[in-house]
Amino acid sequence: MKKIVFVVFFLAAAFLKLKAQILPAEGSSLNYRLIGFTFPAQPQISDYKIEIAEGNFNERSSFEKNITKKENCKTNKIIIEVPSFGKDYTWRVVYKGSTPAMNNDLHHFSTRIIPDDVFRLRILKNAGKFNDAYVFVDGNNAMYDMNGKPVWFPCIKGTEMLLPGTARDMKLSPRGTITFVMGDQALEINYNGDILWKGPNDGAVSGDSREHYHHEFTRLKNGHYMVLGSEPALCKLPDSTDPDLHIVNDDKSKPENKNTTYQKIALGTVIEYDDAGNVVWSWKSSSYFIGSDMDYYRSPNPNDRYNVDVHENAFFFDEEAKVIYISFKNLNRIIKVKYPEGIVLATYGQIYKQDEPESENDLFCGQHSCFRSQSGSLLVYDNNSCNPTGLPQIVALQEPAAPKEGLKKIWKYQCTTGDSMGNSDLKNNWTTGGNIIELPDSSLFACMGGNYSKVFIVNRDKEVLWSALPERISIDKKWIPNPGYRASIITNHKALEALIWNEELKE
Repeated sequence: MKKIVFVVFFLAAAFLKLKAQILPAEGSSLNYRLIGFTFPAQPQISDYKIEIAEGNFNERSSFEKNITKKENCKTNKIIIEVPSFGKDYTWRVVYKGSTPAMNNDLHHFSTRIIPDDVFRLRILKNAGKFNDAYVFVDGNNAMYDMNGKPVWFPCIKGTEMLLPGTARDMKLSPRGTITFVMGDQALEINYNGDILWKGPNDGAVSGDSREHYHHEFTRLKNGHYMVLGSEPALCKLPDSTDPDLHIVNDDKSKPENKNTTYQKIALGTVIEYDDAGNVVWSWKSSSYFIGSDMDYYRSPNPNDRYNVDVHENAFFFDEEAKVIYISFKNLNRIIKVKYPEGIVLATYGQIYKQDEPESENDLFCGQHSCFRSQSGSLLVYDNNSCNPTGLPQIVALQEPAAPKEGLKKIWKYQCTTGDSMGNSDLKNNWTTGGNIIELPDSSLFACMGGNYSKVFIVNRDKEVLWSALPERISIDKKWIPNPGYRASIITNHKALEALIWNEELKE
């Protein structure tokens, strides 16, 4: 009897193992069209063929009449793109040279519905060199191929589909996963939408009830995570006894009402977590702003109540040089922090001085992305907010070799809206968002953010290699630019394959 039970158990385990080798799993509902197919390998067989039919079929004869796609492969795994979202599919493996009986198993899956009738990526200039890349557009909440076809969207398991525009800074991590900020949560998911990591958001650094994650979240090369957060603070406004402005810690003892000179503000934090969610390093901008040149900040309109907004909006961690660049859009400022000491090595941009009018910064204004390029320059996406008629631009800046020297602008690309604004380049007053990413050949992938929405690739000779416009349907049923925040691109196909197979990226 024991022998019979063991045999039954062994056969059941073998059956489950065989089923586990078959992907997509039977009856699965997928949030992507770019699909990794796996199936059991067979001895003495080195040629396989995947056959796919659109529809749900259980009879071999019906299936064979509706086959629409066939792909040959030499191993028992292959990536295939199916035509549409919102469809049922049936597939099978044909083992070449085998008996017909081995080719009878039919498998089934479906693709989920994506609102591509409401949102789209309209191609303005077709790609050449980067035609096989893929882009994440967070305003549309989807990943597209370079022809504007959606291939994936972030449907998180156990929740409803994310609404377009709710995910920010969506990008591929160095480990072949996807990270983004949603609300004030920092999330890492795999291709299937399973949550792999979630920021603790427990206030351990901010001293508040939450960390209030925002803007940018990155998985580092060492496997740790780095994210922007904020902590509560107070700003003592100038009055008749003290003409200066003072940022102070919020110790909960200051009176809060309309007649006081205290205004609640949020100061920035940068937090590094390990894989277990432990804080391994953090930096607070309070250590930088309290007692700084911000004391001499003056409101543009003295008759208005001050609106002091000193939040961070971007960071870049140069892990090799051990420095972090942190951008403060509303101050037109980027600072350079030594890691792990937390010492501010340099301040770039606008500086406030006692009894002196606000000085103009001719390098960048309202910037929303900064990083150190492969050649060592500081690359900045500049919203150009201080120029009433100027459009955003990308600038490359050379850092000073000596303490008394300043940043030097060594390259600039003037962004254009063109088709996105009705064949004009009129200034859009909403100058927020936007980012740039350097590609392996030093070309730049850019998202213009705001109402411009446009995404494009430009080389260092200022030739546009590809461009597209995220759009949405308006109330009157017209396609209009869809406000975006950031976008990112995948050009590394080893990383793409690791993402699709849910495997760790092998360097």
